[in-house]
Amino acid sequence: MEPQLTHSAADGVATVVIRHPAKRNAMTAAMWQSLPPLLATLAADPDVHVLVLTGAGGTFCAGADISTLRGSPEEAQRLAVLAEDTLAAFPKPVLAAVRGHCVGGGAQLAAACDLRFAEEGSLFGVTPAKLGLVYPASSTRRLAALVGPAAAKYLLFSGELIDAERALRTGFVDEVLPGGELDKRVAEFTRVLAGRSRLTQAAAKEFANGRTDRDAYWSEQARGSGEAAEGVAAFLERRRPEFSWTGPASPVPPTSG
Repeated sequence: MEPQLTHSAADGVATVVIRHPAKRNAMTAAMWQSLPPLLATLAADPDVHVLVLTGAGGTFCAGADISTLRGSPEEAQRLAVLAEDTLAAFPKPVLAAVRGHCVGGGAQLAAACDLRFAEEGSLFGVTPAKLGLVYPASSTRRLAALVGPAAAKYLLFSGELIDAERALRTGFVDEVLPGGELDKRVAEFTRVLAGRSRLTQAAAKEFANGRTDRDAYWSEQARGSGEAAEGVAAFLERRRPEFSWTGPASPVPPTSG
């Protein structure tokens, strides 16, 4: 099968699948390049409330296809960082469903997601020290913010793989599921997310990611959205709320300082 990213959508949840079975779903340059426009399309789709990123078969992503590094490591890294940053900026909740290896560029993508659910037996690693590469500054900061400076240094200095239980303890993973239960749990949780207020989620995502220049914007959106009135009415009437705010199709870049 040609290395590619495929996607599907149902019931408010879009799923993007990394497919490169010959190399344990390693990302080629073309795959890195295809991710940002695909994410833009899904971000603009009002029927997509949640995004799941996963790998085909028994592997999430074994990293970048090393053959792509022979020509220009700098260009390969630039494409990976662009894809990672676009994923991190996706304006809706993003969940990585991980089984098998989540290494190198795969860990980079997983760290850019909002949440990570993993199957028992999964392995995680950040491996630039094995190749003599300088891990990108933005990726290093994102990793350190996720797992803390000490755990980030352990991963980056050594390139060693850690299991799902240790990844859970460090904060890299949010839930670890027994074998065979990952898909069921992801389906259950994304169904919950798809039924919640997109206004709440979008604002919370920006605030949690450190955005500090849009407080007034979100206050204005809350006042005019009717989301709180609907949520309270639904609670009192013991019914499921029908939240209607859809918000911007794409994130607004931070102001430069």
